Amino acid sequence: MPLHNRQSSIEMLELLGVVKENGNEQQSFPPVHTPLSYDYVLVAKTINNQERESFKKQTEYIEELKNKNFKVTKIIDDNHVFYGIQAPKEIFEKYRYLLKVSDACNWSSDQSAVSLSTRIRIVHFILGHTRISSGENLRELIKMKVFETKFCLHEKKKQRELKAGWARWTACLQGQPITAVRNYFGEKVALYFLWLGWYTFLLIPPAIIGIIIFLYGISYYKHSPLLNEVCNSNTTMCPLCDKGCKEWQLNDTCSYTKVTLLFDNEGTVFFAMFMAIWATLFLEFWKRHRATYVCEWKVSDWSEEEEELILELVNDVNCEPKKFKHSYWTSSLIFICVTIMILVIISLTSAVVVFRVIAADFLAKYKLKSLGHHSNISVMVLGGFLHYFIITIMTRLTRLLSSPEEIRSFASTEKSFTVKMFTFQFFTYFTSLFYAAFILGRINGRPGNYVKIAGRWRLEECHPTGCLTDLFIQMTIIMVLKQTISNVFEFTGPWLCRLWKGKRTQKLQRKCAHCYLKDDSDTKDGDELCENCKLRDWLSNYRLNDVDSFSLFREFLEMVIQFSFTTLFVAAFPLAPLLAFINNVIEIRLDAIKMVTLERRMVPKKTNNIGVWLDILEAIGVLAVIVNGLVIGVSSDFIPRLVYRYHYGPCAQGTAAPDTDCMVGYINNTLSIAPFLRVNGSYKYSENIPPGEEPFLCRYKDYRSKDDYTHTHQFWIILAARFAFVILFEHVVVICKFIAAWFIPSAPMEVKNCRLSDKLKRLKEELQSFEA
Repeated sequence: MPLHNRQSSIEMLELLGVVKENGNEQQSFPPVHTPLSYDYVLVAKTINNQERESFKKQTEYIEELKNKNFKVTKIIDDNHVFYGIQAPKEIFEKYRYLLKVSDACNWSSDQSAVSLSTRIRIVHFILGHTRISSGENLRELIKMKVFETKFCLHEKKKQRELKAGWARWTACLQGQPITAVRNYFGEKVALYFLWLGWYTFLLIPPAIIGIIIFLYGISYYKHSPLLNEVCNSNTTMCPLCDKGCKEWQLNDTCSYTKVTLLFDNEGTVFFAMFMAIWATLFLEFWKRHRATYVCEWKVSDWSEEEEELILELVNDVNCEPKKFKHSYWTSSLIFICVTIMILVIISLTSAVVVFRVIAADFLAKYKLKSLGHHSNISVMVLGGFLHYFIITIMTRLTRLLSSPEEIRSFASTEKSFTVKMFTFQFFTYFTSLFYAAFILGRINGRPGNYVKIAGRWRLEECHPTGCLTDLFIQMTIIMVLKQTISNVFEFTGPWLCRLWKGKRTQKLQRKCAHCYLKDDSDTKDGDELCENCKLRDWLSNYRLNDVDSFSLFREFLEMVIQFSFTTLFVAAFPLAPLLAFINNVIEIRLDAIKMVTLERRMVPKKTNNIGVWLDILEAIGVLAVIVNGLVIGVSSDFIPRLVYRYHYGPCAQGTAAPDTDCMVGYINNTLSIAPFLRVNGSYKYSENIPPGEEPFLCRYKDYRSKDDYTHTHQFWIILAARFAFVILFEHVVVICKFIAAWFIPSAPMEVKNCRLSDKLKRLKEELQSFEA
C-alpha cells in the first residue's frame, strides 16, 4: 500500500507535519524557518473616512487574512498604509507534505526548510484567492483602488550577493550563477537566463562564420567581373517613371552593386544551410542543457496542474478542482479577431509599399542627379525607418488589444496569450521583409505595360544585380534600431522611474545598529526589524518599478523575435548573428540589473521548461529552412548566375580564352531591350511608337524578347532551376535536421541515471515506510 493512501496519510499528518506512531509524536519535517521581514506587503492609500466603501472592503480583506491565521502588521506613512503579511507555519507544513505525496514531484528537493521563494509563491497564491463577502479577490480590489499595489520583498543579503557577482556591467564576460538565480527568483526566471545564456554562447560559431562570409564577400566583389561590368558600363537604362524622369546610366549604381555582391554570393548559400541546421542543433543541445539543471533542481517530474491542486488545498481543504472547459464559439471568435488583426498589420505593410512607390516616383523626378539615380536606395532607407515606426506603434497597440483571456490555469492563459502576441509581433516585423524578399520587382510589369497604383505610380523594380540589397537594408535598419533603442529604453525607463519615486517620497533615517546587524547574521525564528526599519525596507521596495505576471513574457518575446531575425533571412544578412551576440551579452546584464536593483521582486514561479516558447522556436527552425531556401532560390541571383555559368556563359560555349572569367557578360545577359520615344516629357515604348519613327533603345532587368516582350527560353530554364534548387535545398536540410534531432539525446546519460537513482531511492523509502 503506497504511502499517500495510508489512512488518508494519517489525516495529512494532523495538518501540522506531525505523525503519531505508538503514541509518540515524531516530527516528519525540519521546522520551517521564519525569515526576517515579511512574505508580502500590501499598499493602500490612507482613507480618513471610515464610512467609505473602499475602507470597509480593505478592512474586511485584512480580517479575512487574519481569520486564516496570517500575521498582519500595519504601518502608516504619510498618505500610504503598508500591511506586512506573514503566513503561518502550518500552511508550509501542509504544502511540503502534499508535495511529498504527489506523484508528479520529487520530494528530495524539499527535504530542507521551505525557501523564501517557495513561501512567497504560496502566499501570493493564497492572497490572490482570498475573497471578501462581496466576492472580490485581491486583483479585483486593486483594480477598484481599494489597494494600490502589492509586492514581495527583496532579501537584502542575497540581493547584494547577486549584484556583486552577476547584476553588474563589469560581469558581462563572466558566467551566470543560475542556481543562485533560481533560489532567489524561482525556476521560471532561472530558465530564462539559462536559455538566454545558452543561446548567446551558441551564437559564437554563426557569428564567426558570418564574419568569414562577409570578408569573403569583400574579396569576392573586388575581383568580380560583375562589378567591372556595371562600373565600366555605358548601358542606358529605362526611366524609373513614365513622365518626368530621365534615362539613367548603369554605371551610376556602382556603389549599390558593391553592396549587393557583399551579401549575394556563393558563401551565403552555405551560410543559409548552416544556420538552418544550427537552429536544430541549438534546440537539441538546449534540451540537454536544460535537463541537467532541471535534474539538479529536482523538478523533472513537476506538473503545473498538480502544483495548482496542492496550492488550492493549502488555501482551502474543501476546494473543488477547476474543470477543463472548451467553447468552439469562443475559439472561433478569438480566431476571427486574430485574423482581422493580422489583416490590419498586412494592410499597414501595403501602406508602406504605397509610400515607397510614391516616394520613388517623386525622388526619380528630383532635379539633383545623384538623388534621382539613387532613388531606389533612398526609398529603401525611408521605408525601413517607416516600417520600424509602424512596428513600434503596432507593438504597443497589440499589447493593449491582446488582453490575456481567463482560462483554467495561469499556464494555459499564458500559453494562449503568448501564441497570440507572438503571431501579431511576427507579422508586424516580417510582413515587409517577406514583401522585399519575394514580391518586390516580380510583379512590376514591363515597358509599355507597367503595373501601376491608381494608374499613376509604377511599382518598384529590382536593380540589375538583384533585389537582395533591399532586404539587407531593411533588416539592418530594423534589427539595429530595435536592439539599440529597446535596450536604452529598457534600462533608462526603470532607472528614471525609481529616481523620480525616490525624490517624491520622504527619506527615512538609516537603519538602527541592531537591525543592521540582523540583516547579516543568522536570525532566530520570529526575529523582526523595528518599526522604522521595517517601513524603510518596505518603502525602498515600493519605490522600485512594478512587475506583473507577464514581465518575463516580454523579455522572452524580445529574444525570440531576435532569434527569428537571426535564422529566417540570414542569407541576406550574414552579420545578423554577430549583432545578436553583441546585443545578448549586454541584454543578460541589463535584465539582471533591472530585476535585482530597479524592479520589485518577481513572484518566484516553479517550472521545468520554457513552456510554449520551445514549440515556437521549433516552428521558427522549420520556417527558417523554407525561407532561406526561397531567399537563395528566388530572391538572390545565385541560380541565374549558376545557369549562366554552365549554360549561357563563355565557358559553357567553349569560346572563352583560358584566363577569361566564366561570369563575363552576365549583367548584359540579364538585361532586355526596349525601344522608346520621348514625347512631351513622357515615354512611349515599342507598342505605342508611330510607324516611321526612329526609337531610342534602353535596357531593363528581365528575360524578354525585344519584339513582343514574351519571356525567353532562358527565363523558363532559370525558373525551373529556381524551383528545383528550393526543393533540393529544403529536402537536404530537413533530412539533416531530422538526423541531428535523432542523433542527439534529449538528456545526458548522467541525468537519466541520476533520475533513475532518485526514483529508486524514493521507492525504497516508501517501501520501508510501508513495512514499518
